[in-house]
Amino acid sequence: MNRKRWDTLVPFHLKSRFYGVKDFKAGKSSLHPLELGEVGDVSRKDLLHLMCHFGMDTLSWARLGASVTGVDYSKEAIRAANGLSRELGIPARFICSDVYDLPRRLKGTFDIVYTSYGVLWWLPDLAHWGRVVARYLRPGGVFHLIESHPFTYLLSQDKQKPTLQSPLCLSTGGNPLKSVVQGSYADGGSSVKMTEYGWTHPLSEVVNALAGAGLRIAFLHEFPFDGWQSFPWLVKGDDGFWHPRDRKVSLPLMFSVKATKPA
Repeated sequence: MNRKRWDTLVPFHLKSRFYGVKDFKAGKSSLHPLELGEVGDVSRKDLLHLMCHFGMDTLSWARLGASVTGVDYSKEAIRAANGLSRELGIPARFICSDVYDLPRRLKGTFDIVYTSYGVLWWLPDLAHWGRVVARYLRPGGVFHLIESHPFTYLLSQDKQKPTLQSPLCLSTGGNPLKSVVQGSYADGGSSVKMTEYGWTHPLSEVVNALAGAGLRIAFLHEFPFDGWQSFPWLVKGDDGFWHPRDRKVSLPLMFSVKATKPA
């Protein structure tokens, strides 16, 4: 059902202001200075982008000199990613696969494994995910994740100021949460009403999944802003991130992790 929802939303996302495909085609990067600075120089490096949607970030890394492979389980997303790659003349390889099935479909290892913004919600088993990440890193390779903070699970989505919701749910314990969702986080698709299933994970589970797979945690950063308007009391700043309207509010809304595979 989740895959069907993503297949349905791809055409709306391609036309949305949120993704800005027209600006991307004109040369604008879809990456923020934050992840660019934390990942570092990617030129002449092999980069694997897990859960890449329709490939704008993947192709943005390619524009910076990386040899890129993007992975997503939506056939429509991969079709759109390949179309952008051909249209813009940006070399890239895109594979349609579930993250957990990827070792059966993709061989080799990479200098960098990257994933970002709204990915963990769709993963039922982070320990397995961590092992897949480690599988694809070369010795000395780097993994980077940037994502909404699990603290946001505790906040109400429909209030005009930060408010704890009830019941609180920091972790689903491996059980999915079922939601009927109207539209999309991006503009457009308001007529789409579909069911989705997601899993919440505390920050400890994320870090332990990577450490348990043999990776070394280089850093864990927390930020008082988010990558999209996850709450109505957030407003977009000049940096492209969404900040509390009341700047006196300082809550952990986003985090990043960088991990390395021992040489």
